[in-house]
Amino acid sequence: MSILRPLTLAGLLMSLVVSSLAAQESKPDAEPTAEERAALEKQFLDKIESLGWTREGKAKLGTMAEVAIPKGWRFTDGNGTRSLLKMYGNLPGESELGMLTTEGQGPWVIFEFEDSGYVKDDEKNQLDADAMLKSLQEGQKIGNERRREMGLEELQLLGWAVAPRFNDQTKNLEWALRIGSKNGESINYSTRLLGRSGVMEVDLVCGPEEMTTLLPQYQSIIAGFQYVAGNSYAEYREGDKVAKYGLTALVAGGAAVAAGKMGLFAKLGGLLAKLGKGVFVIIAGVGIAIKSLIGKLFGKKEQI
Repeated sequence: MSILRPLTLAGLLMSLVVSSLAAQESKPDAEPTAEERAALEKQFLDKIESLGWTREGKAKLGTMAEVAIPKGWRFTDGNGTRSLLKMYGNLPGESELGMLTTEGQGPWVIFEFEDSGYVKDDEKNQLDADAMLKSLQEGQKIGNERRREMGLEELQLLGWAVAPRFNDQTKNLEWALRIGSKNGESINYSTRLLGRSGVMEVDLVCGPEEMTTLLPQYQSIIAGFQYVAGNSYAEYREGDKVAKYGLTALVAGGAAVAAGKMGLFAKLGGLLAKLGKGVFVIIAGVGIAIKSLIGKLFGKKEQI
């Protein structure tokens, strides 16, 4: 999912950064001026702003659901989300429906929908956090092999910040993973909102120091989410498609994919801090072949 990677040509700040780096290489001890830093930051933030944002009301998550936009937050749709993921060196998929974030370079709350079918909750009292973490860490070894092949540094799943738990009233499954590399640590706080035809996957990506402050805001965002009529978990009808996996595989697959996709994001401030030495620290997202692994671990033929 992500890895801190020192690069000379990051491409992250477009051509201006490339030219700036070239200048830095010719004068390795030169520090960028305040004006140069400000110019880089403005160009990057302008690029983010150009993605298109909604700052009030309710945001549509495809045709499946909607979420209220909290004060001080903004929303971009699936196209904007994928563009922003790419800007930060991540590999987006095709199921992103939108993202909520604060102004500037705030935390990210990303929404994706997996149309896997109705997920039964009969494993809600059998979630073995220790066993799941061990399996995930074993799977991460495979991911790290792929990263090494691509010249990327390894990623570690350090443990649960919040062990998997299921809310039987709201039909929400949630957990939080501590994800680290040699350059730092981040938290992926994940919520899976069970629906009639699949699962809305919601992930908060933030630093460990932000989690305590952000968690109430994140829970408020989750409370402002709702499936549109006909798509809620309670509206399941006999004959609807049923997923061939349960809550255990949902946690394992979701955590692994999240760790493979967007675990540790470099903030622009950190990038600029590194610029003075001509070194960028960025996160490069790496997609891991996780689905077959989950099948082997949990005996499921289909995975998320």
